[in-house]
Amino acid sequence: MNTTTDHFSKTNDFNSIVLERRSVKEYDPEVKISREEMMEILSKASRAPSAINMQPWRFLVIDSAEGKQKMAPLASFNQTQALTSSALIAVFYDAHNIEYMEEIFSESVELGYMPQEIKEMQIGQAKPYYDSLSASDLRDINLIDSGLIAMQLMLVARAHGYDTNPMAGYDKDQIAEVFGLDKGRFQPVMLISIGKAAKAGYPSYRLPVDTITTWG
Repeated sequence: MNTTTDHFSKTNDFNSIVLERRSVKEYDPEVKISREEMMEILSKASRAPSAINMQPWRFLVIDSAEGKQKMAPLASFNQTQALTSSALIAVFYDAHNIEYMEEIFSESVELGYMPQEIKEMQIGQAKPYYDSLSASDLRDINLIDSGLIAMQLMLVARAHGYDTNPMAGYDKDQIAEVFGLDKGRFQPVMLISIGKAAKAGYPSYRLPVDTITTWG
């Protein structure tokens, strides 16, 4: 059975999206998300910002029973989420993403987002800079960008009426190879479960804003 967000509380209200989001541990296993809707969610999430628009994030969507069975041993601390969610979305970054620089900037020119001379100037500056980065510095940039899209993905999912849970407790050393990805190229960032909560997520205490804010 395919269930769409028409049955749930799809919303465009920003306060509801942000303030009602919870990390959910157990999902209704009968709720399925169509691949068409999943592509829509990922497309909206991909509007997240990234350094010079390089978009290093990559998604592995695990939505089949076979895929979940493969994933379950790798998510030993998150078995319930792995097996009951509509899907698991593994967020990676592409360590070779610089290969897409020309395409990104050329398409921006073609679409009228920037003039040719700006493209040439930016590539002329950006490519030598990226080539000079250490593996550690490049990883830092890609992790920040991938963190931005992970949060945006969870908010978009909430707008579609779904619940999520970000997880770090999975076998990052094996996940790429288990699903046939190049382990050296695709670096794991986060695992996100998505579906409809069978049990509501718990509210959590947040430090007061005046504790976490300094004015300059």
